[in-house]
Amino acid sequence: MTGEPTPSSPAPLPAVGGHAEDRDSHDQYVLPLVVRLEKAEPPRRTDALETSARAVLTLLSDPRVTADDGEWAERVKAWEDARIRKVVRRARGGEWRKANELPGITVTGESAEVRVFPPIPLDGWPKELAKLQVSGTELDDPAPPAPAPEGVPVLWLNPELQMSAGKTMAQTGHAAQLAWWELDDAQRKQWAESGFPLAVRTATAADWPTLTDGRLPVVRDAGFTEIAPGSCTVVADHPALRRS
Repeated sequence: MTGEPTPSSPAPLPAVGGHAEDRDSHDQYVLPLVVRLEKAEPPRRTDALETSARAVLTLLSDPRVTADDGEWAERVKAWEDARIRKVVRRARGGEWRKANELPGITVTGESAEVRVFPPIPLDGWPKELAKLQVSGTELDDPAPPAPAPEGVPVLWLNPELQMSAGKTMAQTGHAAQLAWWELDDAQRKQWAESGFPLAVRTATAADWPTLTDGRLPVVRDAGFTEIAPGSCTVVADHPALRRS
């Protein structure tokens, strides 16, 4: 994920992606996320996507990030000043236990567990995470998810794109982050205190043009993996961000 404005931009953030050569001149960081993927009981796909998004929001709202002297504040700022990369890896058994020994935050959904770690240099992965697999994170929903609850922020997936679960988890994390950037302090506090309720659903082909008409934050993928550069992947439909 790439985006030209930083969170401190006075104007609303545009769609994410496109050319960001200025950001390439900065040291590059990545935000690691690890999903627990046990063979016997894998998480449901939609729950994993939602849990990944909440994990990103949980980290962004953590005092270790928000305080000026926070333990992770400098690394998060460096990450946001460059390209906003996220990588999702999978772990089970002893791999998951070792991942939990590293500084980070585990967020639990109904069936999913996702651990998010403070940003690390692009080529500086801890050995406990470096050996984890990126590919093969394929998840399913046993039944189609129910309609999103009324009034809950919805991260709408592009109905025309096919992405792996791991790729989609990174994309929903991007969308949640875009929404977070655009909210004011009071709106952020309210969302955080309520536990970051949100839903991930696939938009209909008929609704997608309206969702991407510029009124809501849109993730445009940098095209490093799976899909073409500039592809619109997710729309962050937070009720507080709807513009008439």
